[in-house]
Amino acid sequence: MEERRVVRPSTSTPCRPSYPLNKLRLASSLQTKALLSSAAKQRTVFSLTRIARPPSVGCPLQPTMTRAGGRSPLAPRRTLPATVVDDTVAAAAILLDKWHPDEDSFGSSLFLDSTPDEVDAFLRAAKDLHRAMLFYASGAATAADALHAGGHGLIHAQELLDTAMRRLQRELQLLLTSLPAVLHFRQDDDDDDEQEDDQSLVDACAHLRVVAEAMMAAGYGKECVSIFKARRRAAVTANLQRLHGFSLSPQHAQVHKFSWEQVDAKIQSWLAGARVAFTSVFSAERELCDRVFVGDNEGVGDAVFGAIADDHATNILAVAEAAVGRSRRAPERLFRVLDVHDALTETILPAIVSAFGEKSEVTSRAATLVTTKVSEAVRSMVASFEAAIEKEPSKGTVPGGAVHPLTRYVMNYLSFLADYENALAHIYFYQQGVGAGGDQFTDTSSLASGSMASSSDLSSSSSSSPALSVWSNPIGWLVHVLLRKLDAKAGSYREPALSYLFLANNTHYVAKKVGGGTKLERVLGEEWAEAQRAKARGYVDVYVRAAWGSKVLRGGAVEEAVVQMVAMQEKWVAADDEMGEALRAAAKEAVVPMYRLFYRRQGAVARLTPGDVITMIDGLFGGRNAGAGDENVAAGGRRRPSQQQQQQQEVPVEIRNGKTRRQRVTITD
Repeated sequence: MEERRVVRPSTSTPCRPSYPLNKLRLASSLQTKALLSSAAKQRTVFSLTRIARPPSVGCPLQPTMTRAGGRSPLAPRRTLPATVVDDTVAAAAILLDKWHPDEDSFGSSLFLDSTPDEVDAFLRAAKDLHRAMLFYASGAATAADALHAGGHGLIHAQELLDTAMRRLQRELQLLLTSLPAVLHFRQDDDDDDEQEDDQSLVDACAHLRVVAEAMMAAGYGKECVSIFKARRRAAVTANLQRLHGFSLSPQHAQVHKFSWEQVDAKIQSWLAGARVAFTSVFSAERELCDRVFVGDNEGVGDAVFGAIADDHATNILAVAEAAVGRSRRAPERLFRVLDVHDALTETILPAIVSAFGEKSEVTSRAATLVTTKVSEAVRSMVASFEAAIEKEPSKGTVPGGAVHPLTRYVMNYLSFLADYENALAHIYFYQQGVGAGGDQFTDTSSLASGSMASSSDLSSSSSSSPALSVWSNPIGWLVHVLLRKLDAKAGSYREPALSYLFLANNTHYVAKKVGGGTKLERVLGEEWAEAQRAKARGYVDVYVRAAWGSKVLRGGAVEEAVVQMVAMQEKWVAADDEMGEALRAAAKEAVVPMYRLFYRRQGAVARLTPGDVITMIDGLFGGRNAGAGDENVAAGGRRRPSQQQQQQQEVPVEIRNGKTRRQRVTITD
């Protein structure tokens, strides 16, 4: 008969403790699944062993008898790899005793106070412990190895690995504490004397990277990220608060309660602090994360940086949003808002894209601030400025046809506005495309690159007045609105000659403000400035015909007409010396030849010589010998001014003629 083997279950209690699944710390989810599967297999092995072959570790062997009286084979011996793993774990335990995290009372650092060889040995020990855990829990171990692992090997390796990781957590804290308060990674164009500090920072980053890689590989990534994030977030918060006055408190919520003077001061502080925050603090933090979390951990670095910096960046942008909203519809605040626009487009937004990425929420918020909130505020303020020009009373004139205060204010305003030609080009020239339904101008990459329209884009549409609009050229359009208002004011003068003198003075002032290589000329174009100068000369010619031609140039009582016209124009003023000289030259060219003809015919009865007429005209519009002709007429003769009269003429005009002359000087200044 066939011999049959009877297996008798052992009555002895096995020495193997329960399998410690709850203590396993594994590197990744894939390893976790594999080890769990292996653990399930080992449970099967252990249960079969308890029935067929009792454990041999720490318990007396009870060989199973066959029906023929033979003995079953003994349990297999442990393999050589298991012995090597045991030795490796034992060596790691010795090294961990030296750097045990609970027994180091002197606060020494493995990375900062020991040798590189000892650091390498510690990191190798941590890796060996993790590999030992994988070996004990894998199917590569024999039954005897599995019994050993189930007994104490896996537990011991896991406990040692946990000790090593707690040591690395402490090292991570020490290394983060050793970093400088202000991180600065040397660029290619930095000075060489900063190289030593940068090298120490580079070394610290290298140590942090090694610690992070070791902890992530051993399955302690959560602890690593938590420590790194907490320490660096506190450092960034302190840095922003100490250097730039920024904090995580909702500062923007208080802006609406401030006066404009407080808001203006807040914006100026923001302009200085935000530039440094985004180009230095956040960019350095991004560099630190990139150097610590590399390779497979790059995604972890992105998440860590976002957790550190996103809230701060959003709060800084919120301050600008609130301040810009507080500035709307006030033309005098336009320049501060344009400063915010330039800071965002030229410096801050490129730094945000570089540090946070094009698709981040911070980048999206900054781009919205530029393309929507700041741009809308600028257009609103320009519209308010245009409305203020239009609302100026047309009947409000100035004495003597001088340059109107509105002209001076508007042109000075536009001269400052020309400094922001690129910002205006972006807001108006590009936003016109957005308003038409295009979205190519809202791309954050184009905003971050600082690619904007040049002044030629603004001036290209200003050469032809019919096509001029606030969308094509806001500065040119505002000048057009001003000139249109000046035409309306000129009609309020009773004297036609004074009306044209007013237009000549104001047009000349506008042309002078635009010409001469100024920024306004770069915006509006040299041809536009020359056209305004020609227009001013045309007004001068019309003024001469209106002032002198009606009486003097048409014959009759020439001498009386000259005296009357000089007396009438004595209080009329010129925009500046250049305009005064042009007015006098035009008047002499029109009057003197006619008077000479009159003088040759009726010289015997004439009281004034042609030289007297020239002197009288030269005294107009703030010219030399002012008033000399009147004195000669009053004397009734052809006398030339005496030496005493000559000295009196050299006295400042405000002393001789009082308030009227003083007003003239004030206007021409």
